[in-house]
Amino acid sequence: MSGGIARTRLAEERKAWRKNHPHGFVAKPETAPDGSVNLMVWQCVIPGKQGTDWEGGYFPLTLNFSEDYPTKPPKCKFPNGFFHPNVYPAGTVCLSILNERRGWRPSITVKQILVSIQDLLDQPNASDPAQTEGYQLFVSNSNEYRKRVQQQALQYPHTL
Repeated sequence: MSGGIARTRLAEERKAWRKNHPHGFVAKPETAPDGSVNLMVWQCVIPGKQGTDWEGGYFPLTLNFSEDYPTKPPKCKFPNGFFHPNVYPAGTVCLSILNERRGWRPSITVKQILVSIQDLLDQPNASDPAQTEGYQLFVSNSNEYRKRVQQQALQYPHTL
């Protein structure tokens, strides 16, 4: 029964997103080859914020929702090897609002998740690192860190 709740909520979120979403962001459920829509997996794009080292990049992110959504947060993943102190090597985002034991609340929307991840890109949480390389450069060599971020932004140009 709870799966119905998850799908109903995600259908509502999709409608709300289509009516009003932040400029440059993309969030849409996966479409299967047969044309059916899978509301449980969304393909998203988060633009790098203007005026930051992330500017110019359009970063792909997958949201995987469980049948327990919105009681449990989605798993949010960048591509493997994404460079950021708060992104695990496999791409999973480490952010308090995505942790059901810490900051997650069922009222948090897809829009809020994506905007929060955009904020996290330029404002890493040094007290909650998820990858060694990104964290060490962030805290000890800011010039090299910024260079890596700028290189990564170039790897993800606007493709729409």
